[in-house]
Amino acid sequence: MALSARYARRQPQTNFWPGFVDAMSTLLLVFVFLLSIFMVVQFLLEREISGRDTVLNRLRNEIAELSDMLSLEKTDKSRLETNLAELSNNLEMREKENSRLQARLDQASRSGGEMQTALSNLRGKLADERKLSANALAQVELLNRQIAALRRQIAALDEALAASEQQNGESKEQIADLGRRLNAALARRVQELEGYRSEFFGVLRKILGQYPGVHEVGDRFVFQSEVLFPKGSAQLNDPGRRDLDMLAGALKDLETKIPPDIDWVLRVDGHTDTDPINTGVFPSNWELSTARAIAVVKYLIKQGVPPKRLVAAGFSSYHPIERGDSEAAKQRNRRIELKLTGR
Repeated sequence: MALSARYARRQPQTNFWPGFVDAMSTLLLVFVFLLSIFMVVQFLLEREISGRDTVLNRLRNEIAELSDMLSLEKTDKSRLETNLAELSNNLEMREKENSRLQARLDQASRSGGEMQTALSNLRGKLADERKLSANALAQVELLNRQIAALRRQIAALDEALAASEQQNGESKEQIADLGRRLNAALARRVQELEGYRSEFFGVLRKILGQYPGVHEVGDRFVFQSEVLFPKGSAQLNDPGRRDLDMLAGALKDLETKIPPDIDWVLRVDGHTDTDPINTGVFPSNWELSTARAIAVVKYLIKQGVPPKRLVAAGFSSYHPIERGDSEAAKQRNRRIELKLTGR
């Protein structure tokens, strides 16, 4: 009964706990509201970032490097978002702990001092969590500014790339036009050289056409080997030297007529028949055909024809003008061919 009397005497005292609990509930509701706003803003920010990342795929190597940097920034952002999720979990745990503390307040009103200390600690922890959240938001804002700067750089590079592609297109058109003009110029040069070749062959036709064993085949002037050389030899005979004297005079006259920008040569080709030769001087038909072509070139140079206008080549028996092994075919295939052509 003494305890009842003492409890009856304490009843008129003011009870602060209901007001304190209401204040804590209000604080928690405000914190939950702010956290909800933060999550909505974060969700919108993530949706905008993910919706515009496809633009980065159009860039080339330099843009790919910037995209890698952006990917690193996104990784940091994901890490911060993970930290925020952990903070949210921590806050939820704090709310559960607060509920448990509230239950303890209802059951043990006499332990008010201890509960006050616990609530103070909880407030301190909540303040720390808010600081961490504020730091995380600041880092997210910094990342957003860096992403915006990277996108501006990417846009500038995209514009530069478009301008470069346009310039490349114009350059390709100029190159194509230059190629067309060059081909036209080459065609004109070929036509001019063809005209001089016709004139040269006309002169040779007048000078040498009446000699047996000298005739024209297509774009070449042909000397039968017997006209210039004894059989199996690369030494010019006297009639052959006279013919080559006239040929040298025609070449020197032609050189004065052809413009210097037309790079022409007289190709001297040596050919043999299929009869094999194997001597100390000529181990095969290759050596004989080549030696005869060189002998003609050397004689023309001796008569004043510029060496740069002459080319000697030997073809052995592998390019006949008449098939077969008859004596007539062999005689036609033993020959020196002259062809006026470009270098």
